Amino acid sequence: MEFFEQKLPNGLEVIAECNPRAYSAAVGFFVKAGACDEDDRLAGVSHFLEHMTFKGTATRSAEQVNRELDQLGAHYNAYTSEEHTVYYAAVLPECVERVVELLADILRPALRHDDFETEKQVILEEIQMYEDEPPFRADEKCRQLHFGRHPLGRSVLGSLESISQLTVQAMRDYFACRYSPGNIVLAATGKVDFDDLCRYAERYCGHWEPVQAARQMEPPVTGNGFHVLHKPTAAQQYTLLLSDAPSAEDPSRYAAGLLAVILGDDTGSRLFWELVEPGLAEDAGMYHHEYQQAGLLVTTMCCRPEQTAENLERLFGIYRQAASYAVTQQELQQAKNKVRSAIVLGAELPMGRLRAVGGNWLYLRQYRSVEQELQAVSDVTTADVAAVLSRYPLQRYTAVTIGPLEELPPPM
Repeated sequence: MEFFEQKLPNGLEVIAECNPRAYSAAVGFFVKAGACDEDDRLAGVSHFLEHMTFKGTATRSAEQVNRELDQLGAHYNAYTSEEHTVYYAAVLPECVERVVELLADILRPALRHDDFETEKQVILEEIQMYEDEPPFRADEKCRQLHFGRHPLGRSVLGSLESISQLTVQAMRDYFACRYSPGNIVLAATGKVDFDDLCRYAERYCGHWEPVQAARQMEPPVTGNGFHVLHKPTAAQQYTLLLSDAPSAEDPSRYAAGLLAVILGDDTGSRLFWELVEPGLAEDAGMYHHEYQQAGLLVTTMCCRPEQTAENLERLFGIYRQAASYAVTQQELQQAKNKVRSAIVLGAELPMGRLRAVGGNWLYLRQYRSVEQELQAVSDVTTADVAAVLSRYPLQRYTAVTIGPLEELPPPM
């Protein structure tokens, strides 16, 4: 596989990891537009705008957009996060130009008033739907409490109030700023001819007008605390704990990822054997999430309300044990095997590589091959994991528990 990169005169960056032996290609537009770019007045606009891109362009109706993607046999979708919005599709190699043209077209949506008002009701219903789901509400509330007023604490969906009051002109203004070509990366993986890809980019995106779209964001100062949300209609108690962890730029992120596997993988981890396998909890796990300038070790648990207090004490016993004795070489090797297998299996398909290649370039301006990722995982030592635990103590956390319980003592 070979990596190539080029910048168009208007600032759009084109990158590709080309694999002539692949049988498919994946293409994605990575846009620096997410919840962290919003303010109270615009809360939720990035996600709303993602919906609107599929509602039609100057040359295509919403029906035509979806029909043409289906005609290509494309596996396509889009998603919005705190930091970016991504539009992607996996296609046969001969369809690369058509999918670049189509995705480029929807990234210049019509943003018609009638479509805006119709889709607004869809977004409001989506917010209400998630409000009824305890795990989602716990996740969103916990992030808000942990990051406070920092942009990373913003809800991707926004609120009923912010979406209700949002105007189509405010969305158009936001689009004009954040969807500038200098704020976008066109990434491709798999069986792609890079020279052709650059020609397609120039043909279909070269006319995009550049504007200034800088993102100014300081590292967050995070909080801590234990919060109980009473939801009497819930059948179980859902608990989420957030602890600070290495960011996307920090080389110790590999050690943090392995720590999360050791403590909270869905099979064979300490949380699995302590809580899930004995039937004390329906689910208990941990994962590492990376942002720019910030990271999280996220612990989740779902169990019967009457078992929550005791299970939290067990969970914190695992935290204390990890802090005191770190991890064993055997545990670390098992975690490495799992993570390395996931990297290789994910790289088997171009679609599996697209997110890593595009995301790394968007934020780190860095290309990392599969071999480099595998080596970085292999190089982690038990001392590296211990250093993460020392630098980012799990006992310093923000927690939200939601369910039938009206009160619950914080774990000691």
